[in-house]
Amino acid sequence: MPAAQGPCPMDPGQVELTLQRLAKDLLDRVKPEEEVVLLGIRSRGLPLAERLATLLRAATGAPVPVGSLDITLYRDDLTEMVGSPIVRPTEIPFTLKDRTVVLVDDVLYTGRTVRSAMDALLDHGRPHRVMLLVLADRSGRELPIQADLAGLRVEVPPGHRVAVRLKEIDGVDGVTVEAC
Repeated sequence: MPAAQGPCPMDPGQVELTLQRLAKDLLDRVKPEEEVVLLGIRSRGLPLAERLATLLRAATGAPVPVGSLDITLYRDDLTEMVGSPIVRPTEIPFTLKDRTVVLVDDVLYTGRTVRSAMDALLDHGRPHRVMLLVLADRSGRELPIQADLAGLRVEVPPGHRVAVRLKEIDGVDGVTVEAC
């Protein structure tokens, strides 16, 4: 996976190619007999999971179930948030038991979102295995969490962030490094 620097690590075409590669890499990492489900971490993880499911179905001919996970109430900074948090639905219309769950998110940064997602996930069942797939993996981990699959590794200077835009939410695909 390439390391990227600069203001525009991924344009729309690169986002699509990266998702195609991630789908292939995921298929290479799971056994044919494993039942794989995708859980998109709201908000940008969900459209990424849906796109990956489409690519996986095209490659295998079999549908891949997709659900969504809202981690708002599992955040470790919930008491520090100003105002009322916006809680969106968690939708897992299938059992997790004995399945391989792939958590899908846009950016892996400190690891705290993933820790919250693991807590939320385990409240819904005990999967056989959990994997983490992210579009962009950036520096700055605060917890010992790593992605199993990442589309891009990004070195981000202090005072900057990785911004992922997706056509389903933002009208356009892209990944940029921006000043905060």
